[in-house]
Amino acid sequence: MGLWIFLGLIVGGILYVVSIYNSLVKLRQYIQNAWSDIEVQLKRRYNIIPALVDTIKGYKKYEQETLEKVIQARNSFANATSLEDKVQASNILNKSLGGIFALAEAYPELKANENFINLQNELKNTEDTISNARRYFNATVREYNTKVQMFPSNLVAQKFGFKELPYFELEADERDEVSKMPKIDL
Repeated sequence: MGLWIFLGLIVGGILYVVSIYNSLVKLRQYIQNAWSDIEVQLKRRYNIIPALVDTIKGYKKYEQETLEKVIQARNSFANATSLEDKVQASNILNKSLGGIFALAEAYPELKANENFINLQNELKNTEDTISNARRYFNATVREYNTKVQMFPSNLVAQKFGFKELPYFELEADERDEVSKMPKIDL
């Protein structure tokens, strides 16, 4: 009888470890899927940018430096290979796109251009989709990282090489900008 109890505990322990391993694999797959969704939207944004830049270039009098920053940021995103590099390049691209929209505010004829408006709306919709995808990605990473850290799943994670993954976060200077109270003149 004692032997059966012992064997039952061994089999139960093995099944528990297999269950933890499978849940970690499942979460890792969810993260990869979520990142893939983000990449699709980032690629969509990447493809919209040349049309936006061309529309602005048509006005010739706009600041060349702003356009060059956007093009450079777009190229750095295209050359990024790791998850961390892509996140950083995406954040730089976000910041440089803000410069384009600031230009539009300064030049009413550009702001009224129908092609520019359409591209701006398309970019806004893409940014909203990226934001939603980032939230889902970060929630999945949080769940995964929690499982990697918590006992006893951390033992299985260490044994099979599951490591914590980074969140898709704002850059430090962007966090500083977001935390500042905007100045409102009435």
